[in-house]
Amino acid sequence: MSIIVFQHSESERPGRLGTTLRDQALDLDIRRLDRGDTVPTDFDNVDGVIALGGPQYVSAARESWIAKEIAFLKEAHARQLPVIGICLGHQMIAAALGASVAPMDKPEVGFVDVDLSAAGQTDPILAGIAWRSPQFHLHAEEVKDVPAGATLLASSRQCKVQAFRAGLRTYAFQYHPEFDRAMIKVGLHEHRELAVRAGMGAPRVEQQADKHYEMFARLGDRLALNIATYLIPRVATSMR
Repeated sequence: MSIIVFQHSESERPGRLGTTLRDQALDLDIRRLDRGDTVPTDFDNVDGVIALGGPQYVSAARESWIAKEIAFLKEAHARQLPVIGICLGHQMIAAALGASVAPMDKPEVGFVDVDLSAAGQTDPILAGIAWRSPQFHLHAEEVKDVPAGATLLASSRQCKVQAFRAGLRTYAFQYHPEFDRAMIKVGLHEHRELAVRAGMGAPRVEQQADKHYEMFARLGDRLALNIATYLIPRVATSMR
């Protein structure tokens, strides 16, 4: 049994979420569709699916593999498997469920306060997460509204749909709770043009990290543990 992980760039890895899942004895089957890997041919022995971030754009996607990944996420959701999306993955899940993804007026980069909605404040996956917390962002597109039937869990001043839940086990996050300090540094370097457009150079983000990283990392670890404990059936069953 394994978790299928769709990774889309070198810098945006499973990070602390992957570490937590591995600590729970779960296997991560990491796939790089952008480098020629394929989606699984079926859902046998699949415990869940994670779609990570990346530099690609859903609204103007021309790569055929993006459509294949979106179709796989849609089917995984329909089967009520645990599905997690982060940044690009968040947008792919939204597109898979019929929501609109479009460019932002200005990219959101660096540490930004994210507020939980009333639903987010009581959602078990967000248990122990501060109702307002600094989260790391690195994106130029956004989900314009939650998919039909989904629940908005979090927003920021610049981006309404920061997190949502759809169905029983599908969760999507626009921000990067999986990043560690090294991933932040590498991500800013790989996306430096995006950071410039946002008016957020690396020195400024490093200053933000000095101030916010301890809380950000602590909450990211808590979210990862909640996902592993409450969302992945194999782990949840073994802990009863």
